[in-house]
This record gives sequence, C-alpha cells and structure tokens, in this order.
Amino acid sequence: MSLTPPLKVGKLQTALHTKAKNSPDYRFYALYDKVYRRDVLAFAYVRCLSNGGVPGVDGQCFDDIEKSGRDQWLDELAEELRNGTYQPRPVRRVYIPKADGKQRPLGIPCIKDRVVQTAVMLVLEPIFEADLEPEQHAYRPGRSALDAVRLVERLIRSGHTEVVDADLSGYFDSIPHAELMKSVSRRVSDGRVLRLIKMWLETPAEETDGKGNRHRTTRNKDLGIGSPQGAPISPLLANVYMRRFVKGWKTGGHEKHLEARIVNYADDFVICCRGTAEEAMNAMRTMMSKLKLTVNEQKTRLCRLPEDTFDFLGYTLGRNYDCRTGESYLGPRPAQKKIDRLCGAIMELTERRKAWRDVEELIGRINRQLRGWSNYFRIGTISKAYRNIDSHTRYRVRQWLCAKFKVQGQGIKRFSDQYLHQKLGLYQLQRTSRQRFVGERV
Repeated sequence: MSLTPPLKVGKLQTALHTKAKNSPDYRFYALYDKVYRRDVLAFAYVRCLSNGGVPGVDGQCFDDIEKSGRDQWLDELAEELRNGTYQPRPVRRVYIPKADGKQRPLGIPCIKDRVVQTAVMLVLEPIFEADLEPEQHAYRPGRSALDAVRLVERLIRSGHTEVVDADLSGYFDSIPHAELMKSVSRRVSDGRVLRLIKMWLETPAEETDGKGNRHRTTRNKDLGIGSPQGAPISPLLANVYMRRFVKGWKTGGHEKHLEARIVNYADDFVICCRGTAEEAMNAMRTMMSKLKLTVNEQKTRLCRLPEDTFDFLGYTLGRNYDCRTGESYLGPRPAQKKIDRLCGAIMELTERRKAWRDVEELIGRINRQLRGWSNYFRIGTISKAYRNIDSHTRYRVRQWLCAKFKVQGQGIKRFSDQYLHQKLGLYQLQRTSRQRFVGERV
C-alpha cells in the first residue's frame, strides 16, 4: 500500500534525493539520527501496519502493540536505536508454493525489526533512487511491472526481436554480502547505518518443523550471502546490487555495441537485441559470474520473434492477431499459466461442498479475484483471455447455484448470463475490456 509521508518526512526525503541527484559522488555520513527520528519511526510503523502480516519469532502482533500503547512502544524503540542497544531478532522462515510446484523461502522479521528496516528504507530509498538505472522498474515510486512490460513491447516492435530470456538461481538468497556492502557504502559512509544493514543480512533464520520443534540456521552469516525475501529492506538492497549489472552493461559498451537493451524487474530481466542475442547471452553469463550470481541455465534461453514467444512478468510476448483485421503483430498477452491459475481459484471458490455460503458473499469473493486480476492483466491482447475467463466463471457459478438451490441440469435458463451479471452483480471482464479499448481509442 502506498502512503503519503508526513510533511517533515517528505521534506527530508526530498532533500536527500536532491543532494544525491546533484552530487553523484557524495557519500552520506550523517543518516543514523534520521532513522530514529520520532516522525520517521511513526511513519515506518504506519507503513508496516498497513501491510499487515503475521507475527515474527517473538509472537508479537500489531494488536498487542496497540493495546499496550503505540506511542510508548515507539518511544522505547527510538531510545534503543539512540543508545545503540537495538539488536534484531531471528527471522521466522516460512515457505510459500511457487507455480512450478517448488517452494520459495520467505523471511518474516519481528514487527520491531520491520519498523526499523522500514525507517532505514525511508532514509536510504531517496538516495539510491537517484542512482538506479531507468531500466530498473521494481519497488520504485512511479514505476511498475506494467511499465517494464510496455518497454519490452516497444523494443520488440522497434526491431529488437532476438531476446535473451534470463533467469537467475535464487537471486535474493545468493547476493554476496561483501560486494553488496560495497555498493551501499559507495553512497553511505555512516557506520551505524552500515552496521544495521550488516546485522540484518546476517540475522539467523528460524523455522518450525512438522513436530513443532524450532530450528535455527546461520546460513547467511556462515556463507556471507543472501538477503531474506520478506524483509522490508531487501527490495532496496536487491535493486542496489542489480544496478551493478545494469550499469555495467552500459558502461562496458554492451548496450551500444550489441544493440542490446536490458529491462529489469527485481530478479527478472530480459535482454532485447537486434540479431546479437548469442553474444549478449555470453556477455551476460560472464558478468553474472563476476557478480557471484548464478544463471539458471535450464530456464535461460534465446528467443527469436515472431517464431518464438517468451514470458515476462506474467505476460507472454510474441505474435498476436488483431481480432478485427486478422493482421499479426508483436505484443503482450496474459500468460496461459496466469489464466489457468485464476480459473483454478474460481473453481476452488465454487466447489459444490461450499454451497452453504451466502450468494452475495460468493459473488463478492469472485469479483475481488476478477478485479484484482484484470487490474494487472489489462494491456496487450486481452479479449480472448477475458472471454474465456468470463465463460469459465459463469459456468462455475451456475454449477454452484444449481447445487445450492437443488436445480437439475445446467441451470442456463434459470441462471442466465443477464441474471448473473445484472441481478447478482457478477463482474464481467469483457465489458471492462471494451471500456478500456474505447478509452484508449479516445
């Protein structure tokens, strides 16, 4: 959730950004006192509160803090930072399923650590925002994943039709601490801020096994690598380190010599080339090796459009056809696996065993799914995807209604399209698609 900072915090961020922008070689030496400023900590707390999340290893939740007194809690935290007694707790490690069936480790810091990390991020983000390359789109104000997809679309339409579809193996878990700290210290010389970041990078991870036993690992500290996904500071650190690759690609002459443009979002990136993709892929491998990052060779591939397609940030980019003229063109469309995942979610909501649920509640849940999906998947060729999802959703809702009201057959006559959309208020993607198309045409 994006929140507007208080006036004084906003002025601080503007001043830091202006200084960084106007003085590219300046190193900031007095930042720590900004971190424990009461207004900075208070806004950091509100940011964390708005994001919600489960408790860390200490079990403390936001309700506990609110009941005992938010102001007192913040005062005590500010004093810990001021007198140097603050120490981070281990992060709680959980695993979330990935689309390929594997699991991604997620680190959940305690609320106190989240707030301090967010406060540091509020101070450092405007500084590093002045340095990040325009090809980097993740976790930045005024930029989004859709901007990255649109940039790739412009590049492939302008003739960059050979694409290196790259993948890194566990980027967040393999960022080398020493090299990352060099990247941070290039702009920050405040030893107390650098010490905080180093502590967070080396914080142990704690997880609970199936029997309820807790296990703690110091893998990151022992190996000197890794920034836990889930920590508020990790996205900024990931961007700072990825900048070395994006910046080096240009200063090393690869962008100009190979006519190869990088588009990056967090650990995802593609390199759009004009007939030089093989050379670009070799250069990328060499650079990643120097950065001590590992290229996933099984997922990294060379794509030649329009014969091939590639997926980037949930979209499939390649040959599409104009539904009105039949002419082909290069552009994005929602990836099939994203369509399948949404249909699977709709199917789960409309299982017959859940027929006890109130109709209004079910429609509300489905509509939130559809609106959220279409808010992201709204560029490129979307008509076919929207049509198929609408058809699937109507079929599933009818099946559910038949089960709930003991109706024989398919229920098409009793629960017509008009009934579903106008009477029950079921969200319709195709209507949204037409409205967006008209708006773009105007």
